[in-house]
Amino acid sequence: MARTVQCVKLNKEAEGLKFAPYPGELGRRIFENVSQEAWKMWLAHQTMLINEYRLTPIEPKARKFLEEEMEKFFFGQGSEKPKEYIAPKE
Repeated sequence: MARTVQCVKLNKEAEGLKFAPYPGELGRRIFENVSQEAWKMWLAHQTMLINEYRLTPIEPKARKFLEEEMEKFFFGQGSEKPKEYIAPKE
């Protein structure tokens, strides 16, 4: 039986993650409070941030920025898209 969580992002009970997706305290909070569906939303948002800001995730400054955005995305007011961002046409 799948583990469920009360997802802080989607504000509903949903299937939880199978393991902590990030190290440390933030990873534990995500594991306990974020659903698989919301995590997939973050991965898409993170990819957009990396591409738009031309980040190199192995650089400490970029990792710190992404961690701060992840915190805001799940537990704060949300992570904003860059002002210049134009969504791709489907």
